[in-house]
Amino acid sequence: MIEPNELIGWYGRAQRDLPWRRPGVSAWQILVSEFMLQQTPVARVEPIWLDWVARWPTPSATSAAGAADVLRAWGKLGYPRRAKRLHECATVIATEHDDVVPADVETLLTLPGVGTYTARAVACFAYRQRVPVVDTNVRRVVARVVHGLPDAGSPSARDLADVEALLPDDDTAPQFSVAVMEFGATVCTARAPRCGLCPLQHCAWRAKGFPAGTGPAKRVQRYAGTDRQVRGRLLDVLRSNASPVTRAELDVAWTTDTAQRDRALHSLLVDGLVEQTADGRFALAGEGD
Repeated sequence: MIEPNELIGWYGRAQRDLPWRRPGVSAWQILVSEFMLQQTPVARVEPIWLDWVARWPTPSATSAAGAADVLRAWGKLGYPRRAKRLHECATVIATEHDDVVPADVETLLTLPGVGTYTARAVACFAYRQRVPVVDTNVRRVVARVVHGLPDAGSPSARDLADVEALLPDDDTAPQFSVAVMEFGATVCTARAPRCGLCPLQHCAWRAKGFPAGTGPAKRVQRYAGTDRQVRGRLLDVLRSNASPVTRAELDVAWTTDTAQRDRALHSLLVDGLVEQTADGRFALAGEGD
């Protein structure tokens, strides 16, 4: 069991100064940060988030922006479909929720691009609700400290129940939630846990002598040479041009494998991130007219 006050006290001393945690940040701006932080390091997100919320501080402002502007502002955060879904999410909030991000998990889950984690994160961090918030870091902390396991394994329905059982019954629950997440991100890390800095008096994994995992080693996701990289190269060309470009201009972005380049371009068209004009040129969504 995790003693909440130990982690909350540690968080008060050791938390990172992240802009979306500062006073005055709106629920919408927290939602934007959650979209951006999916599978993307904090250091890459921070400057883009700051520019984004300064330019489009509300859902209606984001909704009013063109899809191409949104894709350009997303820059190199990766997984650009998230930008498209965020734009769609902003439109729904602006038109169906009076420009106010819903507070309850069930309604949040109806928004485009919002899944179980994001809905609970917004309810907790923006609206201070006592709801379990479970990401990879939280799952790892619970696996080690509570269950004595080196890693969390595959996600399961048990994860929410495990975290729910740890939440304080008072108004410190949201602070405890962010503290657990921060602890997993900065101390109880996946590859090199900093156990010498652990503020917890009791850890089941430590008590067992830090047993190693018995399953196969997790493969590090490769980026170089993947379709994701090719898609990114093609989007770079389109983002840097204010008008549609020819197929020849796109082709020079990736000459290693023409079949892969064709496949990547087709997927961008299918995803609605790129459009083809009547004369056969290509542009970011919304700029192909």
